[in-house]
Amino acid sequence: MTARHVLLVIAHGSRDPRHAATVHALTERVRAARPGLRVETAFLDHCAPSVPQVVDRLAAEGVRDVVALPLLLTRAFHAKADIPAVLRESAARHARMRVRRADVLGPSPLLQAALERRLREAGLGPGDRPSTGIVLASAGSSDPEAIAVIAEIAREWRRTGWCAVRPAFASASLPTTDEAVRALRADGVRHVAVAPYVIAPGFLPDRIARGALASGADLLADVLGDAPEVARLLLRRFDEALLPRLSLALA
Repeated sequence: MTARHVLLVIAHGSRDPRHAATVHALTERVRAARPGLRVETAFLDHCAPSVPQVVDRLAAEGVRDVVALPLLLTRAFHAKADIPAVLRESAARHARMRVRRADVLGPSPLLQAALERRLREAGLGPGDRPSTGIVLASAGSSDPEAIAVIAEIAREWRRTGWCAVRPAFASASLPTTDEAVRALRADGVRHVAVAPYVIAPGFLPDRIARGALASGADLLADVLGDAPEVARLLLRRFDEALLPRLSLALA
């Protein structure tokens, strides 16, 4: 199965060079975790190569089975519209190629584990949980489904022992990161940490960081990036796309 199928990771793309560098670091970790699996990377915008370019190249090499995996945390516009459209257009040119679309990454316990890892790396210790409020800062979306998912993740994460967990959004929705930090302070939370729920650096993650700084958050974690848990999740979504009947067992 591994030798026959190609995993095509589709990232959003950004003019910020840190974005592509982080995506490539993540895909390298995926390759290291599963030797023999061919992993390719494509971008929707701003970065090269594009999805059509990679699909055309794979078809020219004789590849017949591709699993396209959106490097997205929620099922918002890009997952529902952009990526399906570009994959349909690309695959239509190559009748002998089968392109399956894997699910988006979130929600998943592995993403919560990656968030916890980033908070530990930023300096939070085991004893800080009861006195620390978390701002779960996502990129934001106008899609109600995506907003509801972020709110549910915050509620579930709160049950693991944090003093409080509030969602925040860098665009399209409220509250903003700085508003969420200030709301926690108003509720009497002494220590506030901001956990970016984003894969790679760029314009919106930088807005999250500015909000954390402006509001006086005590700690700002790094983006999820190439956390080992994220790499494991990519492989899980790949496996689920090939063996859909095992999806519940693998979740």
